[in-house]
Amino acid sequence: MDLGFVQNSPIFGRVKANLDHVSDLLMKAEADLFVLPELFATGYQFSSRKEVERLAESVPDGPTTKRLIALAHQRRCVIVAGLAERKGRCFYNSAVVVGAKGLIGLYRKSHLFYEETLWFTPGNTGFRVWNAAGITLGVMVCFDWFFPESMRCMALAGADVVCHPANLVLPHAPSAMITRCLENRVFAVTADRVGSEERADKERLTFIGTSQIVSPQGEVLARAGTDREEVRVVTIDPKDARRKTINRYNHLLGDRRVDLYDALTQPPVESTRPRHPRASKRTHPLSGTPARSG
Repeated sequence: MDLGFVQNSPIFGRVKANLDHVSDLLMKAEADLFVLPELFATGYQFSSRKEVERLAESVPDGPTTKRLIALAHQRRCVIVAGLAERKGRCFYNSAVVVGAKGLIGLYRKSHLFYEETLWFTPGNTGFRVWNAAGITLGVMVCFDWFFPESMRCMALAGADVVCHPANLVLPHAPSAMITRCLENRVFAVTADRVGSEERADKERLTFIGTSQIVSPQGEVLARAGTDREEVRVVTIDPKDARRKTINRYNHLLGDRRVDLYDALTQPPVESTRPRHPRASKRTHPLSGTPARSG
């Protein structure tokens, strides 16, 4: 099967224009499965709760999901894409899985990053998998990569491919995803965006691009640049993700010592993290060091 990603550069708040542009990008390639970035049609750097309320949409009857379903039908493919979801009085940083016949699945981001914690509710879907495009696929969003349990849950559920819509500002994810694929023996498609956003009095965020597709052996099958929009497609054999044998004596999942892993489900002994952290205007979003303008 053919896996692809779209790496775009959205204009904040211009949903229709961003959707039109991504539609044009998708016309340049063919694949069984395309992955689009996190919040690919709205942009990322929200400045208020009212702004989230204005741009968030219901699923599946919101304009973004409807447009994606139409594209999936037109292109005869499955699309995974990130959007701001409205559900009742809650707002989620979500990703939809759509096909030619409609919505297949919905994932809500579990691990919120930086000021996302001000606008969004932590996801409550858990890490599920769906059968689509002839494979079993799972979904996580951006900062979920930082927590190895995310991909392990999907590997245990039988995922062949992990779809990873992202708006990456930390530099480590492209390298870390190689390890995530190795330790779970799955394919991963990270679809990131490029460009930067600096809204109102907020610190500029620059997105690293570097969208990529990685094999279960940790091989980078395709990797985009850091500063331009791209669409890339590779052909894979899903069966490669179903071979969990490391050698004649070792099995990746069968050798796990689950009797020793109780601590993974327990809260830390002590935590000083505030429940609802408020970002300082003088603090850099990545390092916590004093921010510099520009």
